[in-house]
Order: sequence, then C-alpha cells, then structure tokens
Amino acid sequence: MNTMKLSKIILSPFKAKMGATLSGKARLNCLKCSLLCFSLLFLQPVFAQQSWTELDQELTAKQSILGDNVVVMIWKGDSLLYKKEMGGFDVKTVAPIASCSKWLTAALVMQFVDEGKISLDDKVSKYLPEFEKYGKNYITIRYCLSHMTGISDEGGLIKRLLQRKKFSSLEEEVNSFAAREIRSNPGTDFWYGNVGLNIAGRLLEVISKKKFDMLIKTKLFNPLGMRKTSFSVLEGAVNPSGGAVSTAEDYMRFLTMLLHNGKYNGQLILSENSVKLMRQIQNMKVSIAYAPKSAEGYRYALGSWVLENGEAAKAGELPVANVIACPGLFGTWPMVDFCRGYAYICFVKSYLGEERADVQRNIKSIIEQQIQSTCQ
Repeated sequence: MNTMKLSKIILSPFKAKMGATLSGKARLNCLKCSLLCFSLLFLQPVFAQQSWTELDQELTAKQSILGDNVVVMIWKGDSLLYKKEMGGFDVKTVAPIASCSKWLTAALVMQFVDEGKISLDDKVSKYLPEFEKYGKNYITIRYCLSHMTGISDEGGLIKRLLQRKKFSSLEEEVNSFAAREIRSNPGTDFWYGNVGLNIAGRLLEVISKKKFDMLIKTKLFNPLGMRKTSFSVLEGAVNPSGGAVSTAEDYMRFLTMLLHNGKYNGQLILSENSVKLMRQIQNMKVSIAYAPKSAEGYRYALGSWVLENGEAAKAGELPVANVIACPGLFGTWPMVDFCRGYAYICFVKSYLGEERADVQRNIKSIIEQQIQSTCQ
C-alpha cells in the first residue's frame, strides 16, 4: 500500500467526524496529528534503507586474514547492493579460483542436459569405454558432479598437483582414473576431490568433439559476458575441477544467472529445472568419507556445497537447498541465497583455512541483517 493511500485512510475518519461535531480548534489539532502521521509514513522508507557500516568494519578488521587483496560484491534482484575493493584487487583483477571452477563445470554439464544430449543418470561408460574396460560400469554423471564415483582420490595437495603435471591432456588424466582402484561402490559415500568433475569434463569433450576450455568459453562464458574467465593452459592438461581463472565481476555474472533461475540479461543460459537440479542435495543419505575442514558439516549438491537445507523433498525427489556456495582453495567464496534473494562473492587469493571460513559465515549473518527478508 503506498503512502498516499495510507494517508487517506488515516485522514478519512477524522474528516468525517470533524464535519459533524468538532470545533475549529479541534479540527486544527486533528489535522496536525494527521499530518504528523503522514510525515512518518513518508519517512519510513528512509529508515528502511540498508546500512553497510558493520560489513565495512568487519572487512577492514579481517582484511589481513582474508589475504589483504579483497573484492566483495553483493547482488540482489537487478541491482548491485554493495561493492568493496581492498588492497591491490578490483572487480576486474584476474586470479586463479581453484575449486570455484567446479560450479562452472557443473553448469556446463547441465546445459548438455537441457539440450537432451545427456542425462544425469547416464553411465559414464556409455561415452568413455575405458571405464567399461576396467569394470567401472556403474559410475553415473550425477555421481561425478557430487563426488560419489568411489574411485580412489587419496594423497595430499602437493602429490595431486605433481600427478597432474605428467598428463598432456584431459583424456590421458581421465583414462588414468578409469584404471585406478575402486575405493567404495559408486554412490555409497562422498569423497571431495577432482576426479568426478574432470571425468564429466572429458565426457563433454567426447560428445561435443571440442576441447573443454573452448567448449565452456563458447557455451557459458561468452553468453554471460565473462570475457576474462578461462580454463586455458599453456601446457599440460586442462582442469575442469580447479583450473579456471576469473574476476569478481565475471563470476558475479554467473551467480546472478543462477539467482535468476538460469536467465541473464533476458537470455536463457540454463533452464529453471536445471538450476533446481543443481540445488538438489545429493549426499543426504551417504557417509562423508572426506571433506575439507572448512566444509565439515555441510552436504553437497551438484558442483557446490549446501550451506542451508531447503524445502523438504516431495516423494521421489531430492531436497532442494536454500543456500549453496563453492569456495575455492585460494579463498574465493561465491554464494547464492535463493531464499533471501541475493548473490555474494568474496574474491581473494589466499589459502582457504578454517579461520577464513568462519569469517565468511559471519559476513553472511551481517548481510542478512541488512537484506531484511526471512528465509521460511
């Protein structure tokens, strides 16, 4: 209800009574009271506006913990609500985003689902015969996007990085995954790593007959205007799980597309159903064999972590998350809150430890005080 309508409602009973019974002095006093009410109603939107002072203070206090060079952006509806650039970073600074890459790769997979070229429950061996050769016939694309392939992925970060350097192509790397030992039956437990998303990336190469880095640029980055985002490498194998570079501005374009259920600037990038599928919690009923310390206690969707569970699942459906995020090893933390209707990114280049994860959770609570909407 707008201010003018409210003022008429307030004034009308006074006018009716004044015309019948009130003296001139009483009419004057009543009119003053009505005008005061009108003024308060007019000023109400001013008091409801956001104040980001607390967030400014929090970011300044935690700048060194976050890594000194920091960009924070918050988007709601069709507007950028907040932007802060600190240190040597701005919204156009290009930096590695590590595991934030997984969300981009998952979205590319869903574009192929939208086109009817694949199904999430297709067997990987249907497209990559090497997996059938080694008896891994039960791994699905869904398991690849949710870290439930069961393929051994042990070893520390340094060991995994050294292993990747020996591969000249994604095809070589994924063929080596096919030959590995099975740690557990597919779909029975969750082990966070790089195996599944890289299998999915290779699968798309086979279907499209294009290299992964060019494929994702053509189908996802170009339509979103993500001109500084790339998976390209000068040598070695492309890494769909963690090899992208991007900017805060570019990645926010991707987040706003998800926030708007697959649309960006009027263009359909993903179907609304695919965005919903990306929010479905995949590992509710399986044990967590391994998760990074900063993500302990969270469940997983398709390519992203679940920060808040959402609506209860209907019969035969998986539950849908309200809030999903895809933090990277180097500290960048992108997030979409579908319930409160905003997207957020903290773009940095500093190793993501538990302390930084705690800062991000505190920032989220500060944002929610200003967004002024509740998640039912």
